[in-house]
Amino acid sequence: MTSTQHGWSDQLPPERAWKPRPGMSRAARSAEQDRAAGGRHRRVVALGDDRQATGSIAFRVYRRTRRIRAYLRWSEGGRTRERYVGEVNSATRAANLAQAWATARAAGFVRDEVLPADSKASSTAVRAAMTANKARDTKPERLLRSALYRQGLRYRVNVRPVPDLRRTADLVFTKARVAVFVDGCYWHGCPDHYRPAIKRSDFWQEKIQGNKARDADTDARLREQGWIVVRVWEHENPDVAAAKVIAALGA
Repeated sequence: MTSTQHGWSDQLPPERAWKPRPGMSRAARSAEQDRAAGGRHRRVVALGDDRQATGSIAFRVYRRTRRIRAYLRWSEGGRTRERYVGEVNSATRAANLAQAWATARAAGFVRDEVLPADSKASSTAVRAAMTANKARDTKPERLLRSALYRQGLRYRVNVRPVPDLRRTADLVFTKARVAVFVDGCYWHGCPDHYRPAIKRSDFWQEKIQGNKARDADTDARLREQGWIVVRVWEHENPDVAAAKVIAALGA
């Protein structure tokens, strides 16, 4: 669909076609780029000498042309670099990001992460998910904790809500009996971001389904003990996730 069909020849493109949502955190913006590119492992900018950087797409609107132009940006040597990708003409920012990433890939500006020779992962997508996985103190957890702390809330971190139940929550509000879990998109089967592995797909599908079953069992067991369970995805805006927790505390 061309910009003329959108009526952009007579007016500037609508902000929803290129501007990020107001108040988006850095983590949410990074997740937005990951979705559009097909994963963080597909945002690699080769710098030469086996060096690489993680790229992002930025948009600019020029009043004279009334067009949205996409640029690939990355950091190199402490400085921001950029490269013109091309014009985009979709009605939404998400579609324009996907279009720009596809154009950058076709032009050879970005590539997939290369698996190390000693990697046990079956693909770069699996390795990216496995590398991002941590048992505790992940970046999404820290951002959520900071958002709650700013609201004057105090909590315990990485403890069992019920001592004799071998299930550890990321945040625990003992007096209010609220247990919070920040779930990783790959390992817990996020409906928006989980992408099944191509190689050994049966093995990984069984693994993810097992994790989801355990999550459901954990929720049921804690609720039987009188706990409120809150689950948020790692890609969620920390302030939005904090609002869910605060609502549960109010309940």
